[in-house]
Amino acid sequence: MKVLDQGVVDDLLSISAFARRVGLTPSALRFYDDCAVLRPAVVDEGNGYRYYAPSQEPRARLLRDLREIDLPLPEVRRVLDGAPEAAAAVVEAHLRTVEQKAVSTRQAAQRILADLTSAPPRVTLGGPELASAIRQVTPSAATDQLLPALTCVRIELTETEVTLVATDRYRLAVRKLHPQSFEGTPAAILVPAPDLTNLSRWLAAADTVDLQAGAALTLTTPTESRSLTAVDAEYPAYQAILEGLEPPVTRVIVDRTSLADHLGTDETVALSINPQALSIDTTSIDAITTGPALEITFTTRLLAEALATGVGPDVLLEIHAPDRPVVIRSADQGTFTTLVMPHAR
Repeated sequence: MKVLDQGVVDDLLSISAFARRVGLTPSALRFYDDCAVLRPAVVDEGNGYRYYAPSQEPRARLLRDLREIDLPLPEVRRVLDGAPEAAAAVVEAHLRTVEQKAVSTRQAAQRILADLTSAPPRVTLGGPELASAIRQVTPSAATDQLLPALTCVRIELTETEVTLVATDRYRLAVRKLHPQSFEGTPAAILVPAPDLTNLSRWLAAADTVDLQAGAALTLTTPTESRSLTAVDAEYPAYQAILEGLEPPVTRVIVDRTSLADHLGTDETVALSINPQALSIDTTSIDAITTGPALEITFTTRLLAEALATGVGPDVLLEIHAPDRPVVIRSADQGTFTTLVMPHAR
């Protein structure tokens, strides 16, 4: 096993130092490495640490700026690796698309604001983040009342993070939040997912939210407290599922909205993945693929809901085998993980 000499390391930048210099986060750099968009100059085989060369800074800064304009990763790669004229054409085409969407977005926003005039939202640090996590996680909870634990969201409160978990056995969603403060002893509590969902708008408008776990989950904002009844049930060992994931053999980077639009209305949808290609039926979808070719089938509704809860313009699908959980993640939010089980043939 090769371990880097200190002299080699001294000429390079750690992932944290490089991230600060180019304006990207370490989690984004790891994502771009996995996507083969921005590889580190060297990876220490002894400890897995990534190191970057100063000569990589222009590419990283261009990548950062391209992401700032929400350019999908397949097109980002064309800009980074293409001729200047072709790269400029990609950016100009994207700008036209953004401008066209801006009109409809503004109209939709005006309709939403009109509906919310009785309860104007407030931008805060705590409340909106928790509301966002609830919206991402709760769709993965079960609706079958025969399995009470799976109809709940598990909330774990510790000094370093608050974790929200939901699963219906076919998908698993995990979102981690960083608390502003913590007192007491770490604890976990189960609360019904629908009850939590019903609080998301209230939480999104709150200045701060304090969570206290006991016989119930009490949520307190500067002006009001609400309580949710705790469910006494054993929750699946989801950590064992996450820790048992094997490294992916095939990766797909695709525009999130484009993939969702091509899923169709059938009960199941089959994704055919080949080198440099992703297709559904006979329709080819612009994507970046790595690894061996395979075909994987999903329940359409489950995949659509997983895509809907994502963040950012594109997603990375990490696939080990057609019968193993698929990890869906994005560069824009490293604290949210979704697993979706393929449909059994």
